[in-house]
Amino acid sequence: MQAVFWKEVKSYFYSPVAYVLIGMFILISSIIFWPNLIGMYGEFNGNLASMGYILIFIVPILTMRILAEDRKNGTEVILLTSPVNLMGIVLGKYFAAVFVFLVMVLISFIYPIILFAFGASLTPPLVGGYVGFILLGASFISVGVFASALTENQVIAAIISFVGLLIMWIADGIGGMVGGFIAKILYWFSLLSRYEDFNRGVLNLSSIIYYLSFISVFMFITIMVIERRRWSQG
Repeated sequence: MQAVFWKEVKSYFYSPVAYVLIGMFILISSIIFWPNLIGMYGEFNGNLASMGYILIFIVPILTMRILAEDRKNGTEVILLTSPVNLMGIVLGKYFAAVFVFLVMVLISFIYPIILFAFGASLTPPLVGGYVGFILLGASFISVGVFASALTENQVIAAIISFVGLLIMWIADGIGGMVGGFIAKILYWFSLLSRYEDFNRGVLNLSSIIYYLSFISVFMFITIMVIERRRWSQG
């Protein structure tokens, strides 16, 4: 898994992909941050919520090639017959994408640090907001990796990933419109509703377990998709 991880990390940073995505993320985050700077406004959790929305657009591009490219280039067969087991391959690629995301998160620390210089303080909502933001991004990436396993076409993988993430993002709103039992189900499944708990400074263990379970489920079905394809090819 470690060899696959570093190979993918190098692949990201030896190409313009990582730099373009990180640049986009920082540019849009800086635009969102600008009113804080002008108004000397110390509250940053609203920014984190908006930055979560950016991930719906960035994650599909980050993950679209991660498995689809191997399938298109015919190198998937080589990977599947290598000494590394299938779980190690999928997890190695997943963690490489998460690594790029964490670089974005690390750079974004500059915004609260600037606010600290203006008198803002480190608060539980800020810490919780970042923990939730990382878990939300890692969950989104698991959806993107799964979408990339479904097709050899990177554009289609990005579209599937984007539509899936968008539906998850608006699940709360849909629940509010339909109401009743369906609303309760959508709210329970919603990644966003649990993220809002973190953004209020509530480090809820059940929400952490939910995010980790969500990631595990998508990793599992990704492995199943590839495994099924391997057996169907004999």
